[in-house]
Amino acid sequence: MFVFMSKSNRSSHQEFIILGFPGLPQQQRLLFLLFLSLYLLTLLENMLLIVTIRLNCQLHTPMYFFLGNLSLLDIFYVSATVPKLLSILLLGEKTISFGGCLTQLFFFLSLASSECFLLAVMAYDRYLAICHPLRYPILMSHRTCVTLSLASWVSGFLASFPSIVMISSLQFCGTNIIRHFFCDLSPLLKLSCMDTSAIETLDFVAALAVLMTSILVTGTSYIYIFSTITRMPSTMGKHKAFSTCTAHLAVVSMFYATTIFMYARPRAIGTFDPNKLVSVLYTVLAPFLNPIIYSLRNRDVRETWSRAVSRKAISSAFSVRIKWGQ
Repeated sequence: MFVFMSKSNRSSHQEFIILGFPGLPQQQRLLFLLFLSLYLLTLLENMLLIVTIRLNCQLHTPMYFFLGNLSLLDIFYVSATVPKLLSILLLGEKTISFGGCLTQLFFFLSLASSECFLLAVMAYDRYLAICHPLRYPILMSHRTCVTLSLASWVSGFLASFPSIVMISSLQFCGTNIIRHFFCDLSPLLKLSCMDTSAIETLDFVAALAVLMTSILVTGTSYIYIFSTITRMPSTMGKHKAFSTCTAHLAVVSMFYATTIFMYARPRAIGTFDPNKLVSVLYTVLAPFLNPIIYSLRNRDVRETWSRAVSRKAISSAFSVRIKWGQ
């Protein structure tokens, strides 16, 4: 856990109370089952996609390398918030230490920023593959892929670090109730009895910088991609090029829209309570839907899973036949 404060600056509150969903007192067990199912399915889907990419040599390409990174990132991303939410819903354990709250906030913001950068890298990869196919193997070597992936992860963590350091020096001398289902920035700052305008400004600028950098790279890449696709003489070539981009565009649109709505807009501090539904969308549903979107739109992944299922079915039928013969 993060402990950036000296004893003289330590908050008067050593722990906070996360309300969760107090407006649904009779549905806490139902919400627990819902979020538990989504969490387990998210872990299963993303791990299955990682294993599929790892075991199939045909999928050892830059596009799938970054897709595997996205799945790994989504596993960590959803695990930053959902386990604590599950304990709140099932056991009523709503308290969280100040250090635990900072830790959860740090990983949540860092992983969200890393996902922004990684989605931009994936758009750039599609740009090189479609617009420069002959030079693509040289431009996007394995070394380049690893470098871009590491840069996405590291940049995301560096982007959120200054805000966490500043928050750690705040004092919280009023209520200690966080009106959210995890330690998000807006409801946490709302509880401080100190002036938080500097932190709010820093966080807004940091979120805007991360989003605008990612959107600029993504948007520019797709302008060139669509320009190249429209000039392709083959209808089949156009369809194949579009099919490799639609899944990424769907994921990017959902992630950027919800993130901009929650963080990259002024006066977000006072409006977090009505936005729990949007928070659920980008904290829980987005990691759950990402592998589904990519799998449904990706023929190589579907064929790999089909072959695996077929081999399993044949193996099971063969073993049953042997036992029957015995």
